Amino acid sequence: MGQTAAADQSTAGAVITDNLTADFHALGLAGCIDKLTVPLRSQGVCVRWETPHHGVEIPATCAALLYHAAQETLTNALRHSHATELTVRLAAVYHGVRLTVTDNGVGFNCNSQTTGRKHGYGVSLMTMAVHEAAGTISIDSAPQKGTQVAITIPLD
Repeated sequence: MGQTAAADQSTAGAVITDNLTADFHALGLAGCIDKLTVPLRSQGVCVRWETPHHGVEIPATCAALLYHAAQETLTNALRHSHATELTVRLAAVYHGVRLTVTDNGVGFNCNSQTTGRKHGYGVSLMTMAVHEAAGTISIDSAPQKGTQVAITIPLD
């Protein structure tokens, strides 16, 4: 795949990486996130996009946070969801921007994720970063019901 997003198939599991620095100026946030969906598409996942028809100016720090949150969320979908469909939505909301990633995968019990099987720190670190930026994050999932991650970052 050269310099596009690629799936690193290591013993630790698939990780979505981007070999290039995210170029928000040239591609916009949606274009940069779209590059991260290449490994999902190559596995047959139908990726749908919902974006506003008008441009929303997003500061680089907010764009970087949403980009890295999308990277973590899409990596988790690639590793665990077994989804056939995934929707990425960027939306302007009152004084902010929201990124929502929804899949139709196997889902999980949100209440039992901190116990039992081994898991990484990606979601915890993502949550801390979002809260540090005065944003909000919600993760809605249930076994056999898919998963939805919504992250809202204020722009003022």
